[in-house]
Amino acid sequence: MTTLQENNGRQPTIRTTPMPSDINHNGHVFGGWILSQMDLAGGIVAIRRAGGQVATVAVNAMTFFTPVLVSDWISIYADIVKTGRTSITVHIEVRVMRRDEVREIKVTEGTFIYVRIDDKARPKPLP
Repeated sequence: MTTLQENNGRQPTIRTTPMPSDINHNGHVFGGWILSQMDLAGGIVAIRRAGGQVATVAVNAMTFFTPVLVSDWISIYADIVKTGRTSITVHIEVRVMRRDEVREIKVTEGTFIYVRIDDKARPKPLP
């Protein structure tokens, strides 16, 4: 039996597993499903920093390194790399644990930009 070793001691923002309905005709997890999980993780980090609502305004530098399989355990790590007056830039990395592996494998990463918004969905300065 193997044990999950964290990514350099970091805890993931989200840990999940895909379902068979998330698989494309090649037997790999849909890239769009992975992207949505990344956006959820980035949003969690951005909301914590903003202290309120945020909206995703950009996805930059998205790179897929290897397919995600339905049997993979997915860990999503999200870290703030920059803040502006209203914006929060988050680097998001997806790693998977495959059967019979002891280390996570990086499968994709990207940079997402969120903007803090008010109740009318207008940009609002960060605290």
